[in-house]
Amino acid sequence: MAAHQDKPMTFWDHLDALRNVILRILAVAVVGFIVAFCFKETLFRLILAPSSPDFILYRWITAVAGAMGIDASALQDFNVDMFSTTLTAQFMIHMKMAFYVSLVVIMPYTLYALFGFVSPALHQNERQGSTKVIIWSYILFMVGIILDYLIIFPLAFRFLGTYQVSSSIPNVITLESYTDLLITLTLLMGILFELPILAWFLSRMGIIDAAFMKRYRRHAIVVILIIAAIITPTTDIFTLTIVTLPIYLLYELSIAIVRKPT
Repeated sequence: MAAHQDKPMTFWDHLDALRNVILRILAVAVVGFIVAFCFKETLFRLILAPSSPDFILYRWITAVAGAMGIDASALQDFNVDMFSTTLTAQFMIHMKMAFYVSLVVIMPYTLYALFGFVSPALHQNERQGSTKVIIWSYILFMVGIILDYLIIFPLAFRFLGTYQVSSSIPNVITLESYTDLLITLTLLMGILFELPILAWFLSRMGIIDAAFMKRYRRHAIVVILIIAAIITPTTDIFTLTIVTLPIYLLYELSIAIVRKPT
């Protein structure tokens, strides 16, 4: 019996094991989707919160400005109406947002299940290193999502939702365009916050090192400013700084990670 258990797995055995892992992930994803779909009020209270002038970001900025003797109450003085254009739009958006939220919520389990599939093929030191990379990748991705939700998306929505080429043309935003912008910016920020992980991989491959990243720091700052300007369509220096600063700090963190011996 022991000899049979120690027999190496064939390609089809590995394929069958992978199928089981994928099926478990799909089952958890379905459960997450159903839960998110059922809690519609809570789900869309969170999704639509950044469109409110009473959002925590505006209250925080107003409070800080008030402490500095600056009147920033105008920041909360805006209103953007949203509507739905088709019969099925709200239902489909409800399903789509429940799906995306469930993917984010179950991501730790997804990473755990996939790592459990590949870990037997890794050495002990490789397994430990991979575990750290996976954990930090998820943490950085979530930090990017939170930063986008709390700061970047609300400011972008406020600017785009109140921008007018003429006072005779009012802004009435579709719910679909609102959720599409939220998903796009969230995904972009989550990916951008993976910069330290990408730098670590490139350094392990011998493509870059700390000296290279220091030498091209000024070029990187220009690229970061361009990326920040693309992500944030607002024209004020405050918003650009809020987006640029964390990305630049990630670049400096990447230098420290690359410099650290492995």
